[in-house]
This record gives sequence, structure tokens and C-alpha cells, in this order.
Amino acid sequence: MMPSSSPLVLRVAAMGVVLVFVQIGVVSEIPIFGVKADLSPLLVAFVGLLGGCTLGALTGFAVGLMIDLMLFQTLGLTSLVFTLIGYWCGRLRELRDPQGALVPLIVGCVAAAASLVGYSLMEFMLGVNAPVSFELLRQILLGVLVDTVLALPMYALVRRVLIGALPEDRNRRRRRAYTTGGLSPLSKAR
Repeated sequence: MMPSSSPLVLRVAAMGVVLVFVQIGVVSEIPIFGVKADLSPLLVAFVGLLGGCTLGALTGFAVGLMIDLMLFQTLGLTSLVFTLIGYWCGRLRELRDPQGALVPLIVGCVAAAASLVGYSLMEFMLGVNAPVSFELLRQILLGVLVDTVLALPMYALVRRVLIGALPEDRNRRRRRAYTTGGLSPLSKAR
């Protein structure tokens, strides 16, 4: 017998595998303003935002590991950065329960910035011989801008794929009931 969260895990796994192949095969070959869009931190961030910190961290680790293995990069760097992104986006969901219309845009921007800056810092600390100049800063800023533009469609896609398998959050439903101006369950009992 499969656990109740298995449809969610299967959907996230399938979406992660498809996204990594599309990212490496198609999206990374199309430069926009001289930079290449990176959809993988957006996927990790939005899975964390919709599914919680555990699912976000696991997705970040798996997607990062697949990218490192397929691109023959330093094994574990992308996994580490993506695990942190997925975990913190999941914590944002669990602690603050963001519901604003601009939340996906802001989360996408922060995830892209954390991904690009985090990976650059890790490469620099490991001593990879890459020039650090204003060109790197330009690449990071333009990369964040391009990923921010792609954040809303990516959020809509991730939400569309996961919406049927996400467990209903009792705290979210309870908070909405109290903010609508209705009576609390304690005052109804009197």
C-alpha cells in the first residue's frame, strides 16, 4: 500500500525530471539579453512554497543532483544551493502563509538571486579559476531579471501540476474563517 503523499511525490519527481531535460536541452540554448534562463531554482522554490519545507528541500536536492550529474559539474554544489532554496521557501509557507498576488514574483526573484549568487560564491570558495569582474555582476543581475519575468508562468505551471495532490492545510482554512468577520467557534457555543 502506498502512502497518501505518494501522488504528490510522483508528480514532483516527474516534473523535476522533465524540467531538467527541458532546461538542459532547450532553455539553456536560448540566450535572452545575453544570459540563459534558469527554470530549476524557480521549480524548487515553488514546490517549497506550495508543498512545505521538507518537500522543497528534497526537490532541491534531487533537481540539483540531476543537474550536477548531467552537466559534469562539481558534484553537490547545485544540490546544496537548491536544498537551501527549497527549504527556506517551504519555511516561508509554514511560518507566514503568504497569499498575495506578488508573492510568486518576489519568491522567484529571491530564488534566482540566491541560486546565482550562492553558486558563484561556492565556486569561488572552492578555488575555481574564473575571473571575478563586473561581467559576473552583469550576468547575475540580468539572470535574476530574466528569471523574475519567468516566475509567474512557472508558478502557474507548478501550481497547476500539484494542485490536485496537495494536502489541504487545516491552519490555512481556519485562518481564513476568522478573517472573514464570522464568529469564532468558542462564541457559538454560548
